[in-house]
Amino acid sequence: MKITSLSPPTAAIALLAAAVFAVATVAQAPQGPPQGPPQGPQPGGSGRPPRTYPAPTNLKVLPKDTTGQQIHEIMEGWAGSLGVHCDTCHSADPKNLGPNGRPRLKFDDDSKPEKQMARIMYKMTEDMKKNYIEKVADMDKMDSPAAPLTCGTCHRGHLDPEEFVPPHEEGPRGPGGPPPAGAMPNMPDMQH
Repeated sequence: MKITSLSPPTAAIALLAAAVFAVATVAQAPQGPPQGPPQGPQPGGSGRPPRTYPAPTNLKVLPKDTTGQQIHEIMEGWAGSLGVHCDTCHSADPKNLGPNGRPRLKFDDDSKPEKQMARIMYKMTEDMKKNYIEKVADMDKMDSPAAPLTCGTCHRGHLDPEEFVPPHEEGPRGPGGPPPAGAMPNMPDMQH
């Protein structure tokens, strides 16, 4: 239907209704940037202030100037590489409950053997990096740096590294090649 085919009073009412609708729509649309502090969660965040970490105490193998944030990041990396949680190495303090009602961990406590083992493993890894990995890379005259050595290099998400089982390889003559040294020869079934 064309507006020109409407009677003048009906056309005027239709135009007036369209104008009122347009004004109402524009009035409801946001006008420019919001004023005041942003409301709700920020993009990429949870809406809470950033978490702070206390300065660490009882550092025995990590540098003494390591910050709480750095310790947190290091520990998350180790936990992920081992497939564990913080309570694997750190004991709970039943007298210090968190807001969730569960005991907080005593990070400076050395009573768990797993924490002692973590320190030994850290020192071993650092020694391997310094005294072996770098020397091999230098000797090989590698163009790119050697692959990083981390807890995950051996542990691969398990507290105890899984046993390595080499894949079966065929000998130089194919599947029927000579058996590996020390292997039992195939004995034909004896029928009586």
